[in-house]
Amino acid sequence: MAKVKITQVKSSIGSTKRQKATLAALGLKKLNVPVEHEATPQIVGMVNKLRHLISVEEVK
Repeated sequence: MAKVKITQVKSSIGSTKRQKATLAALGLKKLNVPVEHEATPQIVGMVNKLRHLISVEEVK
């Protein structure tokens, strides 16, 4: 399965509680600190909900 590197690039101030909870579930705590996850359907769904706050890169 492919891995993805997810980085929060925009602040969560003004986001809904649900979006903040999704950021926490992905392990994103601070801006510009990347985390790596397997590209499972659950992770891809979370990324799609937060695409305005994060950047995603595929890791080989």
